[in-house]
Amino acid sequence: METSTAAIEAVYRSESRRVLATLIRLLGDFDIAEEALHEAFVAAVEQWPRDGMPDNPRAWLVSTGRFKAIDRIRRRAKYDVSLEDVAEHIENLADPSAGEEREGVEDDRLRLVFTCCHPALAPEAQVALTLREVCGLTTEEIARAHLINPPTVAQRIVRAKAKIRDARIPYEVPGRGELPERLASVLRVIYLVFNEGYLASSGDSLTRHDLSSEAIRLGRLLVELLPEPEAVGLLALMLLHESRRAARTSADGEIVLLPDQDRSLWNREQIADAVRLVEAALATGRAGPYAIQAAIAALHAEAPSAEATDWREIVALYDVLLAMDASPVVELNRAVAVAMRDGPAAGLARVDAILDRGDLAQYYLAHAARADLCRRLGRNDDARAAYRRALDLTSQGPEQRFLAKRLAELEK
Repeated sequence: METSTAAIEAVYRSESRRVLATLIRLLGDFDIAEEALHEAFVAAVEQWPRDGMPDNPRAWLVSTGRFKAIDRIRRRAKYDVSLEDVAEHIENLADPSAGEEREGVEDDRLRLVFTCCHPALAPEAQVALTLREVCGLTTEEIARAHLINPPTVAQRIVRAKAKIRDARIPYEVPGRGELPERLASVLRVIYLVFNEGYLASSGDSLTRHDLSSEAIRLGRLLVELLPEPEAVGLLALMLLHESRRAARTSADGEIVLLPDQDRSLWNREQIADAVRLVEAALATGRAGPYAIQAAIAALHAEAPSAEATDWREIVALYDVLLAMDASPVVELNRAVAVAMRDGPAAGLARVDAILDRGDLAQYYLAHAARADLCRRLGRNDDARAAYRRALDLTSQGPEQRFLAKRLAELEK
């Protein structure tokens, strides 16, 4: 049976990052593995339409990529003495069972996350490398998500790869004794991956289900490996956000705000799973910021309607969260909750205080929040100015259309 180009493209979308993670472990080098991945898919495009797709496409791609890398490096080593050590290592990979782990977590993408989040790398390099290698975002997408230019992202990735190579950082999940100190950076990066999937930084689609699903999968693996309260809390938080996916956009892809969402579309199974996780994390007495954020999200998820939401308890939880993480974004979220509890004037005073300090000046959601509060207070001129500023700061298609619609309503 012939295999179509569309079918091969589907395999690329679903399997390429997993194949790359395994090739990196087997070959011990990012660049060699990326070349091998490319050559494996070139071979697939040539062979699968003729011979049919193999029963296990991922295994085929890993095997093909590995042996093409072996052949290429053997050839190069004949003419380049500096590659002799690499060639010797590659020779050991001729056995398909070579490099297979007998212990630990049997998931190469999780190994790769821990490698990309090694403490020898700067935090910004950890994020850029993980988003590029584990999730397959382009340097342009990463740059837009973090408000920096693409050459800076590319430079961070190149330097991070060189650091891993030169410091001989192993491609492995660390031993249990090292796991707790490595956990914070891994959780941060997994959540950044989820956020890019839950609210894409740019493009015509509000979400990227592939990224948020992958982040949840990695979160589950991490909880199995290390059921610390913050790992449990992060998984719960991601599940609660994900549970609302079907209600977050209309049939034509436009944004539906939380108060207006059809709650019958929320995934009650995910919510129940997440609430159990939140309760388990809080019961330890060691809940951190992710667990507290999950508790806030659980209050939203369990409220039968927007009007019935317990805003008093949500503000109290934001007070706890601010004591743990006094960030401007947390402060902004608390201000919005205060507006729901005490009225828009109380919330606006807090949002203005954040913006007056210069914090979040380039964060479009801060200006969007101010615009909404001004609109609710009848301060239409201020609302229009804030909506325009928010529009200038986002390149996300549905967000732009939503803000433009609100602005147009005020200009009638």
